Amino acid sequence: MSTSVTPRHARHTAGLLRGIYLPRTADALASAMSTYGIPLLVLATTRSAALTGAAFALEWIPRLAAFGWAGAVVDRRGAAVVFHLASLGRALTLAAGALLLHLHPSGTSASATVMALAATTGVLTEFSYIAAETAGAAAGRRAGARAHRAQAVLLGIDQTAILAGPALAAVLLLAGPPTMLAVITVLSLLAALLALRTPPSPVAPARAPKARLGTGLLTGWRTIRSLPALGWLVTGLTLSNLATGLLQAAGPVIVVQHFGQSTTAVGLVWSAAAAATLLSVTLCRLAIDRLGLWPVGATCATLASLACLAAAQAPDYRSYLLLVALLMAADGGMTVVLRTLRSRLIPPQTFGSTLSATILILLLPFPLAGVLTALTPPDAMGHVITACAALQALGLFCAFARLRTDPALRT
Repeated sequence: MSTSVTPRHARHTAGLLRGIYLPRTADALASAMSTYGIPLLVLATTRSAALTGAAFALEWIPRLAAFGWAGAVVDRRGAAVVFHLASLGRALTLAAGALLLHLHPSGTSASATVMALAATTGVLTEFSYIAAETAGAAAGRRAGARAHRAQAVLLGIDQTAILAGPALAAVLLLAGPPTMLAVITVLSLLAALLALRTPPSPVAPARAPKARLGTGLLTGWRTIRSLPALGWLVTGLTLSNLATGLLQAAGPVIVVQHFGQSTTAVGLVWSAAAAATLLSVTLCRLAIDRLGLWPVGATCATLASLACLAAAQAPDYRSYLLLVALLMAADGGMTVVLRTLRSRLIPPQTFGSTLSATILILLLPFPLAGVLTALTPPDAMGHVITACAALQALGLFCAFARLRTDPALRT
């Protein structure tokens, strides 16, 4: 392949720590703090549960809508450029929001400010995430047979940020909304500066036609269809995400109403799950070194299916917590397999578009899980989770049975 047509993100040459891990750490922490902290900020500012829910929707709806565009822009302009500009834009947006909230801490102006922050930071976070993932995949391709190690580190960074970000945002919010926004601003600015340490090759790539910006998801979908191994794995994980998404959406109902615990116990479930996922990622990285992708992926798929089926029938809170932690740990192992596989198979020219399409497909079950939770009576929630868990087990079984002899998972 000629370097004249290779995207910029395929030709980064800086080291993993300086060029990939450090920028990703700063961006992941800023993203987690804004994703979970902005709704808390809305609640603290407006005292309205309805506006808090609306803010959460304003964060995610534009993010889902921006997937195709973000992927095409990354393919066209390069991961490092998009990563830098998106992080810098988020820093400027949050700085302006902190200033406005300092001047107008309450009232209509404050409400408008926090709602605007929710929508704007959601879109910018999506762009920085797609760019960071694309740069990480390029590093995985350069690592060759050790690609899973780089993907395991990146997944560990994300899980650590998810574990620490919401708690840090909540603590900083006690000092006031401007303080929380100022810290996220500093982290975003740090991510933007670190992104400059992975400069693209001085040889300018051929620019993709502008029409690709409107057809990014279509390009990604065609690429997924042309790669059967990736398609089967994405299909199985999508069905799996419906079950895990339902457990997340129904968590407050199950823990508070069914088990009679406090709302704090709900957070403890997912903190334990994040910690278990971190451990799982490390173990799976070592296991892949010895056994390969397919045995580790198939084992994680089996554990995830059994844990979800058992969680639907958990007799008490403690067993429910342990089963959810096991489920998410197994899901983390499958995610390492997915990230490694897509870094091997997806052509560099269309990686951003294909990554966007893949993530969008994997996230679509989560809104559906929310609808199922809203429509299901609490007494029937266990039956619905059991049905989704059975669908998860069937989907993962078919996917890994199909992939058992695929050379992509045997290399």
